[in-house]
Amino acid sequence: MEKPVLRSAQIDNIDQGQLQINVTANVGMIPIQNASITISYTGEPDSTLETLTTDSSGQTESVTLNAPPLEYSLTPNSPMPYSEYTLTVTAPGYEPVTVSGVEVLPEVTAMQNIEMVPTETSQEESETIVIPDHTLYGDYPPKIPEDEIKPMDESGEIVLSRVVIPEYIIVHDGVPSDSTAGNYYVRYRDYIKNVVSSEIYATWPENAIYANTLAIMSFTLNRVYTEWYRSKGYNFTITSSTAYDQKWIYGRNVYANVDRLVDSIFANYLSRPGVRQPIFTSYCDGKNVTCNGLSQWGSKYLGDEGYTPIEIIRYYYGSDMYINTAVAVSGVPSSWPGYNLSVGASGGKVLQIQQQLNRIAQNYPAIPKITADGIYGPRTADAVRVFQRVFNLPQSGIVDYPTWYKISEVYVGVSRIAEPG
Repeated sequence: MEKPVLRSAQIDNIDQGQLQINVTANVGMIPIQNASITISYTGEPDSTLETLTTDSSGQTESVTLNAPPLEYSLTPNSPMPYSEYTLTVTAPGYEPVTVSGVEVLPEVTAMQNIEMVPTETSQEESETIVIPDHTLYGDYPPKIPEDEIKPMDESGEIVLSRVVIPEYIIVHDGVPSDSTAGNYYVRYRDYIKNVVSSEIYATWPENAIYANTLAIMSFTLNRVYTEWYRSKGYNFTITSSTAYDQKWIYGRNVYANVDRLVDSIFANYLSRPGVRQPIFTSYCDGKNVTCNGLSQWGSKYLGDEGYTPIEIIRYYYGSDMYINTAVAVSGVPSSWPGYNLSVGASGGKVLQIQQQLNRIAQNYPAIPKITADGIYGPRTADAVRVFQRVFNLPQSGIVDYPTWYKISEVYVGVSRIAEPG
């Protein structure tokens, strides 16, 4: 349903943010070209501000939209710090999609992914997604306290033998006991990007965003590693309830800086010496709710003061907390080789990247086809550069850590082939 009320913050928009939209089919990561998108203020559906069309990669250009003053998102208990927009998406052969409440913050780029269902396979005439208030602005229940290290000696408890980054996690969109709530299979990195964008503001200092992302990833991986909900008889990994877990919002937009950061550090989590499991890193807003973990607003102020991400983490969790990296990345065809691939490189890893890029190019024709010969020449660098542009990575033409795993992720998505980790 459409959000009915025009917020006062939208009347007082004096700053500007960016919005970029990506449209794909709901199966196979097929980009939808020539999809038509109208943008209006949420609450004013007839106030069309922009009409956009997607390119061969299913993407729109980045458009500038009005947003509230930047300081609103940098100070707690301010008026709504983001503008809310409604997108209406249509494409021949697909059911229409409406997204209400897309959150545009000043000075950052909001990225809205839209998945469309082919008409012949649809049971519905259209889909409407309503994005609720951000957790720092809206009213959400506080986290129920839990121990940061879970007991591992309870009989019958299910615990993984190693820390893995799963390809997917199953999110229960409600409290654990609500059997009517839906379960969603979500790619791990997409889940983290969604939660970061839902829990903090993308306008904060990068080191504060980094520290919060580490806490969110460690929190998530503790649930994965201890199989917390499965050990209690549930069939999901984590919930979207702030009382039990952290906020995940179906269909919401994320932000370009969050997207890039998560792609760079997604295998990280927080550890203590002698403890194998990722630490269950509790956190709260630090203003309306306090806790024995990270303060979100406090971390923002420490970022302002120049604290590094690990300094922010240790400020809240103690000096014996450190950043660890999962050795096992589950569900991708082959692991990162441990070094960058660039012009002059050769061998099996280069051949793999070339083959995967050629398969991705079948769906994304903007990426040029290349000869899969295992030699990293200028044409391979050009194909990598276009891939990086399409998937919001720095356009270096070099296959670094985030580019390697993004190519693997997209390859798995377009080919629906995943080897076990």
